Amino acid sequence: MHESPVHEIPDVDLFSGLSETERRALAARLALRTLRRGDVLMRQGDAAEALYVVVSGRFAVTLEGRHAPVTEIGPGQPAGEIAFLTGGTRTATVTAMRDSLVLALSRAEFDALVTAHPGIWGTLTATLARRLAATTSRTAAAVEPHPRPRTICVIPAGSARMSAAFVAMLGEALDRSARSALLTSETAPDVLGVNDGLDGADATARLNALEAAHDHVLLVADDDATPWTEKAIRHADLVLAVASHADDAEPNAVERLAARFVAPDATRLVLLHPHRGKVQGTARWLGPRQVAMHHHVALDGPADVDRLMRFIEGRALGFVAAGGGALAAAHTGVFKALSEAGLVFDIMGGTSAGAALAAAFLLDGRPDDIDIKLAEMFVTNRALRRYTLPRYALLDHTVFDSELKRLFGNTDIEDLWLPFFAVSTNLSRFCVACHRTGPLWRAIRASASIPVLLPPVYTADGDMLVDGCLLDNVPVKTMGDLKAGPNVIVSFKPPTLDRYHVDYEALPSRAALIRLALNPLRRDRLPDAPGLVSVLMRALMANRRDFLREIHADDVSLQPPIPQGMGFLDWHRHRELFHAAYRWTHEELAARAKAEPPAWLADALARR
Repeated sequence: MHESPVHEIPDVDLFSGLSETERRALAARLALRTLRRGDVLMRQGDAAEALYVVVSGRFAVTLEGRHAPVTEIGPGQPAGEIAFLTGGTRTATVTAMRDSLVLALSRAEFDALVTAHPGIWGTLTATLARRLAATTSRTAAAVEPHPRPRTICVIPAGSARMSAAFVAMLGEALDRSARSALLTSETAPDVLGVNDGLDGADATARLNALEAAHDHVLLVADDDATPWTEKAIRHADLVLAVASHADDAEPNAVERLAARFVAPDATRLVLLHPHRGKVQGTARWLGPRQVAMHHHVALDGPADVDRLMRFIEGRALGFVAAGGGALAAAHTGVFKALSEAGLVFDIMGGTSAGAALAAAFLLDGRPDDIDIKLAEMFVTNRALRRYTLPRYALLDHTVFDSELKRLFGNTDIEDLWLPFFAVSTNLSRFCVACHRTGPLWRAIRASASIPVLLPPVYTADGDMLVDGCLLDNVPVKTMGDLKAGPNVIVSFKPPTLDRYHVDYEALPSRAALIRLALNPLRRDRLPDAPGLVSVLMRALMANRRDFLREIHADDVSLQPPIPQGMGFLDWHRHRELFHAAYRWTHEELAARAKAEPPAWLADALARR
């Protein structure tokens, strides 16, 4: 942390009510401090011995025991003012999120200033009181789960040198969406000035001023860990580590430098390809790195860079697919109607059968072809109809596993062109498990491990995984944890259970049941009550998380009706459900187009 004298007071709201004489007196006692990214301005529990005002940069406010910031402090805002004026201790820790400048007024200087100019006390406290009242009444003061990055730094990853083609495409995408500025080590000296070096107050102030004048600032690092590269990394809200997928994946010196300053949730890996095609081996890139997400980008057109921009700006469109056994076949009809309406998704995920269908969509499967494969898997090959000795489960899981391997092959999740996740329930840790890497078929198998019917999936770490519907049948929250932006959410109401007038006392004992089951002439004497599978599936569906609380105003929730009498294992009715969901979704989109839909949906429907 570097400190220097202040010659004049910046135009900030806190000092706007002071007279010219008071401003000059205050300036003589203020100190200008330069902080590097990661420097702690104040720590929770410490004595409040100084008042700070942010001149440029950004600070995160965190509380003990909470990783995520509770709010952020930007230019023109005071920091620690209440504890300072009341003589208390710091109630939070404030850390520089980038290279920043603050004005500091120590308690001794403040006391001397107020003694010489008593009017300053009244002016400052009145201003602070108004600010406090405004902040208290503003319910949106908390930080968004996915803050929109303003300054983006591009660094080379692995053995790659900086890709000029990607930088040019990203710059063009930024220009299309907003006002942007681009800086490299060659252009930075003219823009920033280097009188006091890149770490000086002038360079930091000019970088922050550049951001204030633009929606996005793109900082292009050098191929090596130069002073400019470090400055660009320290100043960035988001780091894009970019490499050709075919290059050596060992992290380089620039990546190691970035890891010192930038958290994994503010780092994305971008893997470049000449064109779209089958991808293999992405795991070697993800193994030695911690990143929020990785993106495959083809350089033969703007589509993938535009998609990357939607993730950066919080506009990425997600598709959330729910579990529900055979009811999930409706996803195919819904997706076909959405595709015909012009909707293009950026990320997909789901639970149980919904996860399987979302994965099939990502593998570029045509909805009609997927419906045919459902018939092959569940009707022709009876993947969930092969009973076995009930030692580990009621069904022979090897048949189901073989069908999943046949359909999804040796594809790994990280090799899918678009991001994907599947949700299962971890019974070892009693939590939701989100599968984002590893064999695709195995993630879907874990997500669809219906307890009792199928044995759990066991991991190398000893975790027991079963169907995700136990904890998160409609994984809207999981999608929201991964990205900001709108979603299309498909869910189902459990089929209406008919009222059964069953005499409980008439339910037979084991011996009686065996006698009745073995005698075809007496089977009609069995009580007409729901079977084991029907009761089990209804129980699982009833224990789903209330996903409605996670839906936002920009989301579109679809709940296609289920044909009368269709059950959770009635896969033989897949075609009927496919067509019914397709027709219903077309009608639903037409109705919503007339009823003020979210802006993104209105734009998509207007482009048809």
